[in-house]
Amino acid sequence: MSDPFPHTQEPPAIALILAGGRGSRLSPLTDHRSKPAIPFAGIYRIIDVALSNLAHSGIRHVWVVEQYQPFTLNQHLAGGRPWDLDGTRDGLRILPPIEGRPEDGFARGNGHALFQQLPLLESSGAQNVIVMSADHLYQLDLRPVLAQHVERGSDVTVVTTQIDEDASRYGVVRTGKDGTVNDYDYKPEKPASQKVATEIFVFSVKALRSTLETLLDGIDRSDTEVVGEALGDYGETIIPVLVEQGKVHEYLLEGYWKDIGTIDAYYRAHMDLLEGKGLDLDAPGWAILPHPDPYAPAYLAPSSQVTGSMVAHGARIHGQVETSVIGPGVTIEAGATVERSIIMGDTLVPAGAHLQSVIVDVGASVPARAVGQTKPGPGNITVISSQASGQGRRHDGEAVAGA
Repeated sequence: MSDPFPHTQEPPAIALILAGGRGSRLSPLTDHRSKPAIPFAGIYRIIDVALSNLAHSGIRHVWVVEQYQPFTLNQHLAGGRPWDLDGTRDGLRILPPIEGRPEDGFARGNGHALFQQLPLLESSGAQNVIVMSADHLYQLDLRPVLAQHVERGSDVTVVTTQIDEDASRYGVVRTGKDGTVNDYDYKPEKPASQKVATEIFVFSVKALRSTLETLLDGIDRSDTEVVGEALGDYGETIIPVLVEQGKVHEYLLEGYWKDIGTIDAYYRAHMDLLEGKGLDLDAPGWAILPHPDPYAPAYLAPSSQVTGSMVAHGARIHGQVETSVIGPGVTIEAGATVERSIIMGDTLVPAGAHLQSVIVDVGASVPARAVGQTKPGPGNITVISSQASGQGRRHDGEAVAGA
């Protein structure tokens, strides 16, 4: 293909944020928006974490791969301005589905998405690409990651972390004393360690091309469906081949890291914030940067009782709030009680409502009665969706009794 960057300097590295997935595990929150656009901690969206880490790290070439429900995400991204990524020759770039035959435009997995964007990466002149998901919480300076990657001549650098939860949801990594990745097992039934990939990878563009050529050897590349099936998820295809045939090293991330790709994890991450062990949102020199909305300051009425909670601008609290996150534009009437809940924004919680361990979507209709449970089990957090006509629903989609 012709060079689309004839007047730009060669970028030292490009960051590719994979933001096109459907996010079905976060349904119903993703029924009408893309996963990266889901509100988080009142004033943020999930993608703000990835963008803030890149901005603080001085990464100026940031590409966002979109696919599912892109409108709300594009509205929030605002051309990269909130993160000072609105450059003329660098900055934030939106990559929509690849144009071709109507049935060919959508990636069949993140491995396929990398294959689709590879020609553009090669034409940019970048030697390395940072590939990252948009649904993880962490704070990481990517400059030493890139420096180690270059110094060691790695084909891939895998950013890893140690976790104390079930590792079978992740890519489980085993390494040698020198940091060489000896084994990568994607979502194993019986994990061999508690060290997992954080879904932050630095690829050599040259090594990525070579690996994709190996995986697609003998495959008709004009058949998008077959190519998509062959590449699937890069954790199942690209990474294992590179671990077996290439030079793969880890970079260990210390500190808080959480995948919030499920309702349970999303809820737990908010409770972590309130318990003082979650993401440090306003860390000196490394704050998570939001796209600010025009709301007035929060108002706590004389009748309000607020303890252990985060209250965003534009909220008006007249009732009782305990251990909860209250988003912008939320009104909680006198006689309403909110406990261990997440109220995303622009919602009225009427008198008589008693919410316990509930996630309320933006603009959802909250019933004036008890919803939720004090100590719900895994897979049993109540979600009140903005498209659920005011009914409380567990995130498995079943109607909640009494909602």
